[in-house]
Amino acid sequence: MITEISAQLAAHRDVIARIEQEMPPRIAEMVTLLAETFSQGGKLLVMGNGGSAADAQHFVAEIVGRFKMERRGLPAIALSTDTSILTAIGNDYGFDKVFRRQVEALGAAGDLIVGISTSGNSPNVQLALELAREMGCRTVGLLGKDGGSIKNCCDLALVVPTDDTPRVQEGHITIIHIVCDLLEKTLFTA
Repeated sequence: MITEISAQLAAHRDVIARIEQEMPPRIAEMVTLLAETFSQGGKLLVMGNGGSAADAQHFVAEIVGRFKMERRGLPAIALSTDTSILTAIGNDYGFDKVFRRQVEALGAAGDLIVGISTSGNSPNVQLALELAREMGCRTVGLLGKDGGSIKNCCDLALVVPTDDTPRVQEGHITIIHIVCDLLEKTLFTA
């Protein structure tokens, strides 16, 4: 068991090292997109399925509440939190439309829409991001593996370079924490 624990920690370190080598410019671009969105009166909508839904909620909690700095709340919504909306849309339109319909209702030109998908191929996330671009929103994908089909419908794709889903999720939350920290410093320090 100790050997397996060490192997998993080594795999985690490897993914984080690859993120450090390959992704700082894209992480900085995501911070810039968020800062511009909030500075111009826009909001953040975030979506994902399963563990990615939990990451979406975590991200939004850090934005609306706070990450480290005492500051005003920023407008953000996790599209995976309202079971009545999810089940009504899923029942009436199909599960592939649960995020698209919410983007249609809540999104506006100038908003930033973030889709989280460890595979990069979640149809409901992709359909929502495609609509968001048509509406004049900017789109970001937090993705895994090779970015899947979603990377092609994002203004910015941050692809955690591994096929191992738990390592992708660890990369996503690390990126989210970095983004939240830098966003606070960008918006609330002179």
